[in-house]
Amino acid sequence: MQNPQTHRLSLSQIKKDQSSTALAAAMVAILAGYGGPLAIVIQAAQAGNLTEAQTTSMLWSLCFTFGVAGFLLSYLTRVPIITAWSTPGAVFLITALPTVPYAEAIAGFVVAGAVIFLIGVSGAFDTVMNRIPKTIAAALLAGILFKFGINTFTTLGSDTALMLLMLFTYLLGKRLFARYAVLAVLIMGCAYVFGFKGAAIPHVPLHLAMPVWTTPEFTFKGIVNIGLPLALITLTGQQMTGIAVLRASGYSAAQAPAKPLISLTSFLSLITAPFGNFGINLAAITAAICTEKESHADPAKRYIAGLWCGAFSMFLGSIAGVLVTFFLGLPKILITVLAGLALLGAILNGLTNFSSNNHKPAEREAALVTFMTCASGVTLFDLGSAFWGIVLGCAAHFILTYTKKSQSMRTI
Repeated sequence: MQNPQTHRLSLSQIKKDQSSTALAAAMVAILAGYGGPLAIVIQAAQAGNLTEAQTTSMLWSLCFTFGVAGFLLSYLTRVPIITAWSTPGAVFLITALPTVPYAEAIAGFVVAGAVIFLIGVSGAFDTVMNRIPKTIAAALLAGILFKFGINTFTTLGSDTALMLLMLFTYLLGKRLFARYAVLAVLIMGCAYVFGFKGAAIPHVPLHLAMPVWTTPEFTFKGIVNIGLPLALITLTGQQMTGIAVLRASGYSAAQAPAKPLISLTSFLSLITAPFGNFGINLAAITAAICTEKESHADPAKRYIAGLWCGAFSMFLGSIAGVLVTFFLGLPKILITVLAGLALLGAILNGLTNFSSNNHKPAEREAALVTFMTCASGVTLFDLGSAFWGIVLGCAAHFILTYTKKSQSMRTI
């Protein structure tokens, strides 16, 4: 896991490599990573009717474990490894959690973590990713997020002023200070609700988070409706893009090999799943903040941003109850709009990736089947739309693209 070209890091070396730009990059990444995405996690917990204690435990298990993972991986590889919870996974859970009891969902979390761990530790990550049509993976993600985005804009009819204020704040933020756009939306929304509307500000006492154990109940419904789709969403929507960000930033497979990165994040997810951890993974958007030259002019010293991100996340995990209390005290409409706007970029990327002219018409049409099925929210035989989106999309892809030539080329 350690870069063979470098010696083991010492405290004096870390102090020597410290820089204000790396610290600033880490702080921006934390703000960007916790603004809208945290609202999505809270909304998923609300959809599953979790208690405040269970919600706190979920957030603790996510924040603390990806803080540990990011810190350790950045230290051992001397690469800025930024980790996060699976935001697409959280969006998926908003519709999936209400369909199964929480103990069965916990079992699904265990299965998802185990599947990803086995793929990671076996070194089969690249092989598995190459077997899944990229258009189907992109369409699966886009379909899950799309319905959530549509529901966000339906608030325009009931809470017009708040929706328009937050929307235009987001658009101006993207134009003027893209990294802080979602944070600006949160600030402006709170200012409107608590200032102009006069809503009561939530009282948030400082206290340490207490994990809550939930014994998994393994059922076919929980595994198929939660576990397998969640594993696929996390692999394709987060782990794959996280690796891509590292490679695009110049960190090679020798410096940051996929196997230990995928294995450690999924292992930590697996062992803390009973506390509500639905999956941690390599980050993409926040990782881009810490892996570019704005973090540090020297790529070999950008790992400092990874250490800071890990430390900040562990601290925030320890006070997860404070974050939960604050967000649960916000009006539900504010959370809905904030979360939806935070996902606009991801929805656009998903739509673009599967409908691009770089793909053959048959591949795009098969992906459209996946997208429409996932966006419909259909449930059949107690199996959710994510499952049927994968099945129908892959079937369509096989029917529309299969040839003896392609099959023989695949076996080479």
